[in-house]
Amino acid sequence: MDFLFHKVSDKEKQEIKEQAKFIMDDFSKKLSKIDKEIEEPLIERVEGEREEVGAVEGNEEFRKIIFENAPEKNKDFIIAEKKSW
Repeated sequence: MDFLFHKVSDKEKQEIKEQAKFIMDDFSKKLSKIDKEIEEPLIERVEGEREEVGAVEGNEEFRKIIFENAPEKNKDFIIAEKKSW
């Protein structure tokens, strides 16, 4: 039953603070030993967005299979549920 919620005593609070401080100090010391500085990647692009290619030819067999598996559909669209999860 130790894993259930229980009121934390002042002694336990102090122990938790000390453990957290030790972990943070130890982590800081290890970080300070790293002498190599990591540079930010510099990415320069001529264009920020891709070009639209227009209509794409589809695979009719694939479309037929997908529409057969869809529970709700109309002529051209699959109807999906909206925010029910």
